[in-house]
Amino acid sequence: MSINQIVPLEVGIACRDLPRLRAFYQDVMGFSVVSEIVVPAAKAAPSALSADGYTVTRLQTPYGERIKLLAPNSPPAAASASVADYILDRPHATYLTFIVADINAAIGTLLQAGIRFLTGAQRVEARPGVYLAFCEDPEGNLLELVEYSDIAAYRPDLKKGSN
Repeated sequence: MSINQIVPLEVGIACRDLPRLRAFYQDVMGFSVVSEIVVPAAKAAPSALSADGYTVTRLQTPYGERIKLLAPNSPPAAASASVADYILDRPHATYLTFIVADINAAIGTLLQAGIRFLTGAQRVEARPGVYLAFCEDPEGNLLELVEYSDIAAYRPDLKKGSN
């Protein structure tokens, strides 16, 4: 797999007050809510996002672009961005999400390029049929790779394996 097969792009935004930020993007910016999912600690900790679980709200513009607002289910311990163990404990954490057709191949390609993974060298099952991995680009920016077993259930406008 080549990295140019990665589509589409989504932005994840870590937040402290999910209802307030959701209201802003929904009511002020005109986004519509696609879904809201609570992820338990057992799935959140291996994903490098939060020790105690998190909630993710997906919103979409009228043109189809999406963002994800993520908040830990319990308040994070005070930590600077450079020492936080979990992504959602980092103030103002933002990351790019790349939906991929084959996450294992994408991980392999990035490992060969010397990229460091926060989630280890293997994919993490966030929930049934949804696999993710977090890594840092060469300058330390966070990137998320996600593979959906049923991409049509998540994004009906996409087909598995298409660009």
